[in-house]
Amino acid sequence: MTSEPESQQGPVIRDKRRIDPLTGQVREPQPPAAPSIGGESALPPDEAAAAVGDADGRFEVAAALAERTADLQRLQAEYVNYKRRVDRDRETGRQSVIGSVLMSLLPVLDDIERAREHDELTGGFKAVADSLQRTMTGLGLESFGEAGQPFDPRIHEALMHSYSGDVDGPVCQAVLQIGYRHGDRVLRPARVAVAEPSGPVQQTGSEEAPSDAVEPDAALRDVEEPTANGQ
Repeated sequence: MTSEPESQQGPVIRDKRRIDPLTGQVREPQPPAAPSIGGESALPPDEAAAAVGDADGRFEVAAALAERTADLQRLQAEYVNYKRRVDRDRETGRQSVIGSVLMSLLPVLDDIERAREHDELTGGFKAVADSLQRTMTGLGLESFGEAGQPFDPRIHEALMHSYSGDVDGPVCQAVLQIGYRHGDRVLRPARVAVAEPSGPVQQTGSEEAPSDAVEPDAALRDVEEPTANGQ
């Protein structure tokens, strides 16, 4: 079955007579109808004001929510930066303590190296020494300083100085005591003997005396001879 087309709405007729023609009685006044917008009844003034107030309230709530969200994001960023800074300072303090402990053990490593050079590092003492060196290496200790390296005053300390024609610049000719570092921190510079490519200006000999210079002995003879002739 096909539905019949909907009938178009006809004109609206309102009876404003105060006396009902059918009953003859006085009619009660009817409230005025709300004006229509687009065929629909508009809200009463109080309801319209309430609707506007609700819209303003929602706008204020949204603005307050956005402000609180921005505050929370700012606080979160500050906390992340604070935590990162605290972690960095904690790690820096930890590395500083480790470096101080390693520095206090450097004389022990020097004794171990001297014992190794004299073939005295044997038996149980060798096992303990190797274990100590592995532990200190695991904590980040590094040794440096080799003969033939370019001299660097930041990590080398020159205890001896000489000149050589076989080098092009200041070179560590010999390592007297190896150096140690922990990370970027130099715990002890390497003590070395430095060789440079050219020596100081050498004196080739005493300057020649002028031809008219008088020797001291001759001057004395010139003074003494007249005295001798006068006797």
